[in-house]
Amino acid sequence: MAAVTSSLLRSSITLRALSPFNPLKRPNSTRLFQSSFQLPVRQLLAELFRHLTSSVSFLRFICTFRAMSRVSATHDEEAAARAAATEANSGAPTIFDKIISKEIPSSIVYEDEKVLAFRDINPQAPVHVLVIPKLRDGLTELGKAEPRHEDILGHLLHASKIVAEKEGIVDGFRVVINSGATACQSVYHLHLHVLGGRQLKWPPG
Repeated sequence: MAAVTSSLLRSSITLRALSPFNPLKRPNSTRLFQSSFQLPVRQLLAELFRHLTSSVSFLRFICTFRAMSRVSATHDEEAAARAAATEANSGAPTIFDKIISKEIPSSIVYEDEKVLAFRDINPQAPVHVLVIPKLRDGLTELGKAEPRHEDILGHLLHASKIVAEKEGIVDGFRVVINSGATACQSVYHLHLHVLGGRQLKWPPG
């Protein structure tokens, strides 16, 4: 009789712990572990499954939120590129002109008489450096290049290699040039992106 009473008491305690009217409602991991010796195996497995389902739901929410954030960022980037394209041929100074004149500070990686290389403020890789000509000379984008620009274009590529050496990524890096709104060019002053420091994928974009 005493054994039956003890068993009923244990069952009563277990049911109260799991009752929806319990102010704590869901037992935390510690209480679940402590009461595991009192729960039948089937009920214990059901509790574990409920906790696992909650965790999976949370992970799904995080993944969905991140995906939506990426889509939003892409739309913002495309809108900014279209807006920048409307001013492409205005001849107005760009943010790069202000960086060249040191009106705006930057983290300079390399500089010579023709080009300036500085770190991107929104890096897409551990190493992300922009290389720009100091004199725009109509070279707002690669699509506007003319025969007279051959020298500076070659100089920019060689400067990109120097940047890769300085950053310790010369064994593997990527040079990207966005030209025009559909390529998401955001500043109409020709610039090369030097990216590296991680495994880069293909195709890009």
